[in-house]
Amino acid sequence: MKIRKVLSIVALFALVSFGQADKRDQIKQLKSARIAAALNLSAAESQKFWPLYLNSEEREYEIRHNKIRPVTNKIDEKGIDALSQKEALQYLVTLESAEDEIVNLRKKLIYDLKPVIGTKKILKLRKAEDDFTKLLMSKYSKSKKD
Repeated sequence: MKIRKVLSIVALFALVSFGQADKRDQIKQLKSARIAAALNLSAAESQKFWPLYLNSEEREYEIRHNKIRPVTNKIDEKGIDALSQKEALQYLVTLESAEDEIVNLRKKLIYDLKPVIGTKKILKLRKAEDDFTKLLMSKYSKSKKD
């Protein structure tokens, strides 16, 4: 289950990172709007929530951009079958380490958000993020068919 979530998040950010900067900004704005609507935050909650959330999102993007993307690009260049066992192990360890960082980042975000918005709204946040990912993936798959 965790692997599916991580892969879907990786896919989401892969889609975002391959597009133009404007596309990334549009997607971020749409995601923020959906999250804001789902959480219905008070002014005080919003003032504390958004800096924490956006900082976490930016750090996650940096991990994906600076640690995961270079490895996946190298794998794509060489091809998996052309990798030695040593290279494959090195790439796998690097990817696992980056994914662990992302998981720990998400855990820290949840820990930091509990006193700010409470557990129910954290669950609403997760649902809103999942729903947004599904929406984005369906739009992407439709555009691929056209």
